[in-house]
Amino acid sequence: MVLVHVPLATERSEDCGEEFRHLAEGAGAEVVAFLSAHRQRLDPATCVGRGKIDEIRALAEEHSADLVLFDRPLSPIQERNLERHLQRPVVDRVGLILDIFARRARTHEGKLQVELAQLDRLRTRLVRGWTHLERQRGGIGLRGPGETQLETDRRLIGERIRALRARLARIQSQRATQRRARQRAPVPTVALVGYTNAGKSTLFNRLTANHQYVADQLFATLDPAVRRLQFGKGQGEWLLADTVGFLRDLPTELIVAFRATLEEVNQADLLLHVVDASAPDRELQMAAVDAVLSEIGAAEVPRLLVYNKVDQSGERAGVVLDSAGRVHALRISAATAEGLAELVATVRERIAPARLRSRWSLGPEEGALRAKLYALGEVLDERFDEAGRDQLLVELDPAALQRLQREYGQHSCQRRKAAPTMHEEH
Repeated sequence: MVLVHVPLATERSEDCGEEFRHLAEGAGAEVVAFLSAHRQRLDPATCVGRGKIDEIRALAEEHSADLVLFDRPLSPIQERNLERHLQRPVVDRVGLILDIFARRARTHEGKLQVELAQLDRLRTRLVRGWTHLERQRGGIGLRGPGETQLETDRRLIGERIRALRARLARIQSQRATQRRARQRAPVPTVALVGYTNAGKSTLFNRLTANHQYVADQLFATLDPAVRRLQFGKGQGEWLLADTVGFLRDLPTELIVAFRATLEEVNQADLLLHVVDASAPDRELQMAAVDAVLSEIGAAEVPRLLVYNKVDQSGERAGVVLDSAGRVHALRISAATAEGLAELVATVRERIAPARLRSRWSLGPEEGALRAKLYALGEVLDERFDEAGRDQLLVELDPAALQRLQREYGQHSCQRRKAAPTMHEEH
């Protein structure tokens, strides 16, 4: 296929269409020709103008290309005019990204979201009907079927869209219920965000010992994943969420379709903005991520910059301080684990709730509770009184303290006469 890159004079970009080429190759395309068409402004009828159209057609015929890809969102009119002039199918940037999403969505929700975005787009591009069954003017017996194929398609697509939105609304309701359950036992959530292929899934796997699919390609993973982690023994716990990667000019249809999935970002206590430190246009990539975060309403969520792939950029892993001596960013390598200890320590400092000190008085039969206190908290002092009871001073995060109160508070009073007593201290 032929790739057509259309940069505008007013735009600043350093990739010269390489990102678009990676997108096409990631969709399984065999690129036979690449054409760059610089423009002062886009032609409203054909995007590139008649002269470039002739050049594109000559290239396509020379290489026997059966498809032309445009690195621009095309209006239905532009797409239709281009197909008529080029005599072959034309796919724009939005259609290409939708195709990649359709190939790689694995969960039921992800597939529904992609199908919804595809149908929303298709509905604006239906142009043909059954010409042999068009409505006819005339009297009784001369009237057509009353509905052209075009109208039938639009009606069927509309019905399918309504059904998809209803199913996604139910999934969103279930997700909200799960989120409320997590909020009842307050465990802070950290969400990974960033440009596609910045290394978010590699970092997620490194921190969680998970096996999320990872590949050196754009949009390698689409479906979100959430895992519970511990900072260390007795140091509290947190939730880490991996999300879909962002992209410059990410289609609005996709942002709308994946809004429910991206709610994990809105509800997070901290965002780790993962940046490919080796990318030549990393500043533009960061700006693109900021734009998407603003569009989904997450601009005000606290954020920490994480420059990944320092093993490729040649930078030194570690903490980056601002002029006031505070942590501004971190440099890491998710592939080699450099700088991960500093990252986890910084995250804990940013999100860990104020820990509570509590005193526990345990009888000899409270061995299970003693073991949990050691596992979930930090035992600052332990001694036995004259009655043989174990007196502990323990530092716990509020979530762990709440769970122990539920499990061993009223429940233990009902089971045993010598229930543990506890006093909170700040």
